[in-house]
Amino acid sequence: MGYCSDLLFRLLKIPSPSGYTDQIVHFMGDQLNQLKVPFELTRRGAIRANLKGELGSPDRAIVAHLDTLGAMVKGFLPNGRMRVVPIGHWSSRFAEGARVTVFRERGPARGTILPLKASGHTFNTEVDAMPVSWDHLELRVDERCHTSADLEGCGFQIGDFIAVDSNPEIVNGFVNARHLDDKAGVAALLTAVKAVLDSGIALPVDCHPLFTIFEEVGAGASAVLHGDVSEMIAVDNATVAPGQNSSEYGVTIAVMDSTGPFDFHLTRKLVRICEAEEISFKRDVFKFYRCDAASAVEAGNDIRTALVGFGVDASHGYERVHLDSLEAVAKLLANYMISPRIFTRDKKEMGPLKGFPTQPT
Repeated sequence: MGYCSDLLFRLLKIPSPSGYTDQIVHFMGDQLNQLKVPFELTRRGAIRANLKGELGSPDRAIVAHLDTLGAMVKGFLPNGRMRVVPIGHWSSRFAEGARVTVFRERGPARGTILPLKASGHTFNTEVDAMPVSWDHLELRVDERCHTSADLEGCGFQIGDFIAVDSNPEIVNGFVNARHLDDKAGVAALLTAVKAVLDSGIALPVDCHPLFTIFEEVGAGASAVLHGDVSEMIAVDNATVAPGQNSSEYGVTIAVMDSTGPFDFHLTRKLVRICEAEEISFKRDVFKFYRCDAASAVEAGNDIRTALVGFGVDASHGYERVHLDSLEAVAKLLANYMISPRIFTRDKKEMGPLKGFPTQPT
């Protein structure tokens, strides 16, 4: 897993809040070029890679997203601080104390997101009474800014993107960092691609690794698919928390999320691969969760979808994943890429209805 962990740490060092993803897209393009995997960019900048198989259609796709949570400058305050709003859905409690980079046109600036009342020496117990709300935060930049005019003079503007530092650290196989969602999934997917290429095993059908850039704000895989894609697997975090059945050290196969059940047959196929290859796995249902699969289906794509996850504790907060979980995900994805298809449009191959799996009664 040296390749996977090294790639993950490199990804975590690249700021990529939704809407500010050019740098990480270029980085991923370089990685695909090194693997000699052809790819193309959509108009919005998502990546559609292409792995040739023995048959070209109907093909399959696996998607992970490059964008992360972040923030944006909402306004200037009289004291030379800035108001901020979140990019993506995350609690302001995890923004307090974060070191950040503000991307202004004249160049990046560093700063810290703080509660409006941050000094115990000044506000005493009022510090502990501050509500958990984005309206009660401010951004302090490391510039000589003490008025709103100072901010304007330093080149800051409403709408500047704010990237939150990842601060990755690995201890006993646990990677602690912000933005593991979904950079850990990206690392696992590219690791699986490399494993298949290194093995020399022929793919039975074309497969498209996809890397989207607007998942955290709901758009995701809405416009990145080839028309011939018949099934797609989303790779994202599986929440390790009380009341969940997700695996912190294996792969989690989601049966349903907030948008409804995933495809019965494709999900069952992933379970069968885990069983056959002795990949540690669990099944789970997520009540407050949405992934690239939802945006693809909502955009009108007639595809079967499934979701596999790596175990993440404290998702959208101070996240943690174990490398064993990423290894399990990569192994499942690699075996899926080389597995036979479930369905075909060639009636000569299967007969009008023969061979189509059915749900048990």
